Amino acid sequence: MNLVAAHIDSPRLDMKQNPLYEKDEVAYFKTHYYGGIKKYQWPTVPLSLHGVIVKADGSKVTVNIGEDENDPVFCVSDLLPHLADAQYKRPAPQLIKGEELNIIIGSRPFRDDDESELVKLNIMMILNEKYGVVESDFISAELEAVPAFKAKDVGFDRSLVGAYGQDDRVCAYTELMAVLELKDPAKTAVAILTDKEETGSDGNTGLRSAYLKYFIADLAATFGIKGRTVLQNSRCLSADVNAAFDPTFPDVFEKRNSALLNGGVCVTKYTGSRGKSGTSDASAEFVGEIRKLLDENGVIWQTGELGKVDNGGGGTVAAYIANLDVNTIDVGVPVLSMHAPFELTAKADVWAAYKAFETFVNN
Repeated sequence: MNLVAAHIDSPRLDMKQNPLYEKDEVAYFKTHYYGGIKKYQWPTVPLSLHGVIVKADGSKVTVNIGEDENDPVFCVSDLLPHLADAQYKRPAPQLIKGEELNIIIGSRPFRDDDESELVKLNIMMILNEKYGVVESDFISAELEAVPAFKAKDVGFDRSLVGAYGQDDRVCAYTELMAVLELKDPAKTAVAILTDKEETGSDGNTGLRSAYLKYFIADLAATFGIKGRTVLQNSRCLSADVNAAFDPTFPDVFEKRNSALLNGGVCVTKYTGSRGKSGTSDASAEFVGEIRKLLDENGVIWQTGELGKVDNGGGGTVAAYIANLDVNTIDVGVPVLSMHAPFELTAKADVWAAYKAFETFVNN
């Protein structure tokens, strides 16, 4: 098989199980941030709300508020600079604390001000009228707040795309299109779109679970062969982004081994942090195979690592697929401002990623 694996989760603000409260006549949702974020980037950003609410009777309600032009949006507040002297003295990771990422959802009281928590009551009345839910239904809900702005061209030359969640949907979309547009592949092609990568790939929807192994075993069984035999003869592109070299912050990058905007899709032999911790480290033979494939098909590509050796690092799903005895390597789009509410990619690199995935699944 030719496997291409991307994740479709992105850093965001998840609602807590008991999220709704009122304080000083303002209604809020309490959140628990998901994935690696710079918390100070999220206040004052317009947010939309997505997810599901499972009611006490077992019925499910889908929530999508803030994407339509006529929808309201939501927001986390921040201090005005005039009163922020004490806040400025906090270390950067604490400039905004996790418990301060409270989303404003309303301020109008229900009918009159003679009773307490009437703003909260008004919010619940609106939610009950629209969705038929009561406050206890939040316990069995998965609600996520994400930036509400649309993807936009960036720059006078429109060479860049600015959008939320390009890590890793810029690779998820291009890999999916490459597989869906296949006509008559020589090998079975599989687009894997997985969850929970930003929190470690755990759980039954993350790639540390057994669902991929079972899926391939079930397919193999229909041909009378073992799943492990298919896996051992398969190969995989872990379609995940890498960090683009940022000229404004060059000190954390080793430029000779960094991906550049407009340099093409980035082929990453190993990820991990510091001493290659948490990486699968593709073999030289497999790197050579992918290099030859891309060159012979005119795909523009480059290599890159995630910053200097001692400056941190990161991982992808590559290790979990490689652990199934599959030759695996990371191939993805370089991103500026990764994990921010508004990430940047170069259109040329996005196209190169699509061509890389298309070439891979066709060969």
